[in-house]
Amino acid sequence: MIDICNMLQTKGKTKILFVCLGNICRSSSAEGVMKQLIEQAGREDEFIIDSAGILSYHQGELPDSRMRAHAARRGYDLTHRSRPVCTDDFYDFDLIIGMDDRNIDDLKDRAPSVEAWKKIHRMTEYCTKFTHADHVPDPYYGGAEGFEYVLDVLEDACAGLLEMVGSNG
Repeated sequence: MIDICNMLQTKGKTKILFVCLGNICRSSSAEGVMKQLIEQAGREDEFIIDSAGILSYHQGELPDSRMRAHAARRGYDLTHRSRPVCTDDFYDFDLIIGMDDRNIDDLKDRAPSVEAWKKIHRMTEYCTKFTHADHVPDPYYGGAEGFEYVLDVLEDACAGLLEMVGSNG
């Protein structure tokens, strides 16, 4: 199997990694939303987008079927296979974006340096409409409204992130 962490070392592109607990709902959806926004903007050659989980429990699995169904209704095709965060991610990515405080704390615990800490951000930092949101909640144990809310927040935050990255590039 190819080591994804070593494949991502590509110069000249902004590399963004989205992280949640298992990489089957929030971070995989953020990856799908962001990729679509980038494609719609005609900027695919400027970015590398990926997602990962703190835990390896779901490694190799597709995103949760409920998440895929809700995302598909909005035109997102979530095909990412879950993988755990690895140390190389802290060297390979420019931004590492966690979905909640637990993800942020876990990422900081794993960060190999103070420089790596600076790459870690919270997804909701980029919200422009859902400014009251302090995290992206895990919809796994909830109902349909939870998956829809996550997509609402991710669409907002990814649009804000793309705008922020575009203004700095």
